[in-house]
Amino acid sequence: MDAHGKVHKYGDNVDTDVIIPARYLNTASHKELAAHCMEDIDPDFVKTVKPGDIIVADKNFGCGSSREHAPIAIQASGVSCVIASTFARIFYRNSINIGLPILECGEAAREIRDEDEVRVDFDTGKIEDVTTGKTYRAQPFPPFIQNIIRKGGLLNSIRK
Repeated sequence: MDAHGKVHKYGDNVDTDVIIPARYLNTASHKELAAHCMEDIDPDFVKTVKPGDIIVADKNFGCGSSREHAPIAIQASGVSCVIASTFARIFYRNSINIGLPILECGEAAREIRDEDEVRVDFDTGKIEDVTTGKTYRAQPFPPFIQNIIRKGGLLNSIRK
């Protein structure tokens, strides 16, 4: 299991209200949520994000309310994973529950730049900035969490 894409870089404390503004929470459509993902912090995100792209952020990504809509909007927009120095705990768990891979790696979060090309190996935790040639290490998920992500989330892993 791996990811490979262009980076969309953000700073500290990107909260769930910025990831998907509350005014769009009246829909259950993942496609509609994705259409408004990150628009209050990065109006061009939905125009520039491509399937496989990667979000890189600094500390406390996903803070704020506990809504599952935030990781759903990110995943539905085509983002293959999120790398950050730290995540808000409820966002971390919601991401795993829906099958969105996330990795904590402070060094990678600080050094990787917007629009760099990055490759991630989830089995080993290796993060490679293809643009700069630098490699980082995140703690890989244990096999049972990798299984949840591979199967597209907690409910799918239970069903299968």
